[in-house]
Amino acid sequence: MRTSNPALNSKIFEVSANYSSSEKMTLQGTVNKSGALLFLLAVSALWVWRNYFNSDVQTAAVVAAPMIIGGIGGFVVGLITVFAKKAAPFTAPLYAVLEGLFLGGFSAILEGRYQGIVIQAAALTLAAAGCLLMAYTSGLIKVTDNFKLGVVAATGGIALIYLLTFILGLFRVNVPYIHSSGLVGIGFSLFVIVVASMNLVMDFDFIEQGANAGAPKYMEWYAAFGLMVTLVWLYIEIVRLLVKMRERK
Repeated sequence: MRTSNPALNSKIFEVSANYSSSEKMTLQGTVNKSGALLFLLAVSALWVWRNYFNSDVQTAAVVAAPMIIGGIGGFVVGLITVFAKKAAPFTAPLYAVLEGLFLGGFSAILEGRYQGIVIQAAALTLAAAGCLLMAYTSGLIKVTDNFKLGVVAATGGIALIYLLTFILGLFRVNVPYIHSSGLVGIGFSLFVIVVASMNLVMDFDFIEQGANAGAPKYMEWYAAFGLMVTLVWLYIEIVRLLVKMRERK
């Protein structure tokens, strides 16, 4: 099994005949854990959101501290979760809270500039996830080896582009076109959204395979964490696309 989600790779699920049925990962259990993580993320994000819009002066400085804590803390906790998956029942909820701090500030700042953009992005993210889940469960989208190879390659390419953009940005060098509101920039965002969406399909398939293989119960938290990583990525990319489209008007 292969997935381009760094939180879900081919060595994740441990299978053991020693686990009883109550100690094994299930699809319903993963769904429940995913809902719990999304709830924690939403509560954390809402707290930062309210602080931003309740402040006398609505500037990025108002939410800078929680965004830095959430961004750096979420990255560190995410890495810990990836390399110590048995800790996922504790680290995954913490990751959700930290990610909520970052997304709450990120979303509030953009909402202040582009009214209504956050609800649009959130709705599109959930709608995309729901449609893709239905397409996967109905067999409309089949996760073949070629499908996986293509998505992994595309995801790796996108990661390299973003890494290069970040490094060049440190030297105040801007990568042209792809981050602009022009047709190339919008086209690039659409491509990234499609790739992120296909990662969700791969995550659905990988989780199903893990449940069928009898992975240990704590993997429900880990799988929910992996799904959240992809959903957060998809949401951010949809927001970026909507910003580009607003700027073209």
